[in-house]
Amino acid sequence: MKEKNSVSKSKWKRLFRKKWFFPALYLGISALLLTAVLWYQSGTNEPEQAEEDKGIFDSLGFNSDEEATPVAEQDEVVKAPVAEDAEATVVTKFYDHKADSEAQENALVLYDNKYYQSTGVDYAAADGEAFDVLAALSGTVTEVKEDALHGNVVQIEHKNGVATYYASLEDVKVEAGQEVKQGDVLATAGQSLFAKDKATHLHFEVLNGDTPVNPESFFNQPVSKLQEAKTETEAVQEETADTAGQNEQTETEAPAEENADAEATPTDESGDKEETPDRSDEEKSPEQDEQPEDEATSSSSSAQT
Repeated sequence: MKEKNSVSKSKWKRLFRKKWFFPALYLGISALLLTAVLWYQSGTNEPEQAEEDKGIFDSLGFNSDEEATPVAEQDEVVKAPVAEDAEATVVTKFYDHKADSEAQENALVLYDNKYYQSTGVDYAAADGEAFDVLAALSGTVTEVKEDALHGNVVQIEHKNGVATYYASLEDVKVEAGQEVKQGDVLATAGQSLFAKDKATHLHFEVLNGDTPVNPESFFNQPVSKLQEAKTETEAVQEETADTAGQNEQTETEAPAEENADAEATPTDESGDKEETPDRSDEEKSPEQDEQPEDEATSSSSSAQT
């Protein structure tokens, strides 16, 4: 037993005599102390850092207490109703009253020997083949029907009073009341009596309230742009209505003034103004102006005698 103790002591003595032993020991102890201090500080500073970060976000207008908005509820971007890799292109454009005559001519639809202004856009493939029709926005299907002129029709309601309308469909895959996501397949392109010259095609409309708007103007734009456009349109319509009301009031008052002037200074057929009658002439008695025919005759006879 004594021999074992003496051996272990001699090992420690030899170890202590090494030049690197004590520096290594000091470094190891320092590292342990430094690690302990850093760990302690990180644990106590986390709440303070969190409060500091919260103050920064609040100063920037972010409410950190609000729940995160799900991706599905964020403002969507309006997409075309056909896949990006589809060969379908726009063959009939939206009729824009501000467009040039050539563009307006290309936005007319011939039916029953009459031309009608297109309230949407028509898609068709160059080879005449059918293609998938996709939901341009997420929403609720409000109508699925078969129309005599426009073929199978699907209408979807979205937020802020926006709706999308799909016509000339085949193999409809949705039903009224169904929730759809952007990009879901609604049907395939088909045919309609109203645009039978286009064969297989899709007629697509975007409705801002009850008003059709040019879909191509809002592709790749957030839905909020439609709401802004609606607000601007309503403001213009209100201003136009006010202006029309003022003009109508002015036109109503103008004839009254003209009539008053006409009564004050009547004109003859030649355009020359007649003088205003004297007050004495106006007050003449009808008995003075008109004499009986018999009395006038007797007066004439007396004069001759």
